[in-house]
Amino acid sequence: MDRLSTLLSQFGVRANLFYSGMLCGVASYDGADQRGHIHLLQAGSVTLKGPGRSELLITRPSLIFLPRPSRHQLIASETEGAQLLCASMLFDGGASNPISASLPDLLVLPLDELPLLADTLRWLFGEAGAGHCGREAVLDRLFELLIILLFRHLLDHHQLSTGMMAGLADVRLSRSLIQMHNQPQRAWSVAELANESNMSRAAFAVHFRAVLGQTPLDYLLSWRISLAQKRLREGRPITLIADEVGYESPSALARAFRRKTGCSPRDWMKSLALEGRVLAGDGDDLNASS
Repeated sequence: MDRLSTLLSQFGVRANLFYSGMLCGVASYDGADQRGHIHLLQAGSVTLKGPGRSELLITRPSLIFLPRPSRHQLIASETEGAQLLCASMLFDGGASNPISASLPDLLVLPLDELPLLADTLRWLFGEAGAGHCGREAVLDRLFELLIILLFRHLLDHHQLSTGMMAGLADVRLSRSLIQMHNQPQRAWSVAELANESNMSRAAFAVHFRAVLGQTPLDYLLSWRISLAQKRLREGRPITLIADEVGYESPSALARAFRRKTGCSPRDWMKSLALEGRVLAGDGDDLNASS
């Protein structure tokens, strides 16, 4: 059973390189573009401001991963500078998709502690330094591969203590999570999910809540509504969506949707359209002084 493939087939990630070179000064991001960011520090040092902390000096080649839109700055010496590769990333399902929602606001990982990513990093840095045709398209795809390998690293090394990714890293809980991800339309009971994880019902319910931060059936509701939101974004009719995510009728889906989000599917789509109009024209911004 594959912990990541179903997730990524539903909520894939697209990356776009927007900066490659020496930063001398300040790069500022206001988070208005509704994208996450990944910065690769290849050489030199930078000071990271935000999110959730005042300043962090990074002196080793490192991967700086911000899975959700966030206001932050990278500051490098105007004399020595820092060699950077920067990409924005967007998950299917929007900024609140279940993958990015399960990750911390910030991860800073030294590159020499990521052996699983080493070959891709070498390829990425080599491609960035060359002038081959199709360079940017290749770099976009390599960044996407890098993100998937980062997720694999986080799961294999149990580096997250709570949330969906922590649950997928748990040998027992991952079995029931994979089943919910693969078959959201099934009317799962807690007893059936516990059986998938080879645990008693009581032990499963306690352990699931401790790791995931919610009950198994609340998680199933969240997963179904995330899928419904993605399909609504894609323009799918709500009658088909209801059947795909385990509801007997559009009205039953609408009730569950309101219970989870506080609004109806129709009102949620209206707010999404309004947000899109407000954000129209915004893009990635690297305001660097050199």
